[in-house]
Amino acid sequence: MSGHSKWHSIKHKKGAADAKRSALFTKLAHTVTIAARQGGGDIDMNPKLSLAVEKAKQANMPKDNIDRAIKRGTGDGSGNQVEEVLYEIFGPGGVGILVQALTNNKNRTVSNLKHILSKYNSTLAAQNSVQWMFELKGVIRLAETEIKDRDDLEMNLIEQGILDIMSEENYLVIYTKMEDLQKIEAWLKNNSYQVEYAEIEWIAKELIEVDVNIEEKLNRLLENLDEDEDISDYYTNVK
Repeated sequence: MSGHSKWHSIKHKKGAADAKRSALFTKLAHTVTIAARQGGGDIDMNPKLSLAVEKAKQANMPKDNIDRAIKRGTGDGSGNQVEEVLYEIFGPGGVGILVQALTNNKNRTVSNLKHILSKYNSTLAAQNSVQWMFELKGVIRLAETEIKDRDDLEMNLIEQGILDIMSEENYLVIYTKMEDLQKIEAWLKNNSYQVEYAEIEWIAKELIEVDVNIEEKLNRLLENLDEDEDISDYYTNVK
């Protein structure tokens, strides 16, 4: 459960059924728009946009949709402005959840979110009542099959100033300070490593354990969040 993050959401979305494709495309388009707004519309000069566009292409999102999303981000397109919003939630059993939304209508988003939460004994929380349980870190993933000398790589990454490194589901997961993410990602690419994923994530400071009943409710809640086109990601503090 501690792996509820952008990476796991993306992997889940790649296998979404056709019925969910429209919602998936909306999420991906919002991600592209935000990336373009923050770093400009040039893919070669904006690593975050490059990654967002690549994920959109992997989901078979039409090129015209991607181009329109970039134009919205740079102010060249029409449509309502997309905003990035963070919601704090107490989930089943008091589990801490952070939900990130990309939306052009906050009233719609919060109404839909409250409806989902009401089904799973969950509520919106006051500002900073959940967020303090998490901290922002850079997260990079490399496929372990592409790493020839892990010990050498780890030593080099430690010299680069990473915070932690571990194996998870056939990937090497590297944690960095938020401000070091692009520097370490660039070092890896310059040394011929294929970076599968590089993002800023909310990482729980401490993980908690829950019983099976709470875990089942939490899983259903997260599945519902994943299906909402305004919800771009979620993070929990469950081990």
